[in-house]
Amino acid sequence: MSVGKFAFSAAERSLSARSGAPHGLRALVARLPRPLRFLAVGGFGLVTDIVLFTIIFMQGVPALVAGFLALVAATALTWRLNRAFTFDRSGRRQGEEAMRYAAVTAVAQGTSYAVFAALVLTALAALPQGAIVVGAAAGALISYNGHRLFAFAPRQPSPHAPRS
Repeated sequence: MSVGKFAFSAAERSLSARSGAPHGLRALVARLPRPLRFLAVGGFGLVTDIVLFTIIFMQGVPALVAGFLALVAATALTWRLNRAFTFDRSGRRQGEEAMRYAAVTAVAQGTSYAVFAALVLTALAALPQGAIVVGAAAGALISYNGHRLFAFAPRQPSPHAPRS
């Protein structure tokens, strides 16, 4: 089957049907380069972060608290989406992979939040959503490379494992 310039195999159509995704969507997403999938997931997470921040902040919650709560929710969402669409399975148990993801995310989101906090308390106090965007950009490079090279990196065979 072809959609535009993309041809889909029977296996890809079957995967799409089993996943409940609209016909061909999962296969189309799989054909996008990984950095593009990462940016799409990150963009969706950023929009989620900004919307949640704005809602919480409008309720009178201080900016630093609202920013932290929104960031935690957006991070949980992006973990699931990155695991489903961006990175291949690592061969690790999901719990181990989640811990590795959490370690990378702590560094990346810590950087993002530090930049956000510095800006929301100074130059971007009047536009805290701008501080979120700048902080997200600062953390994105750390996040992508950390997840690619550590959290979702394929399991390497043990050097002590018998060779076949």
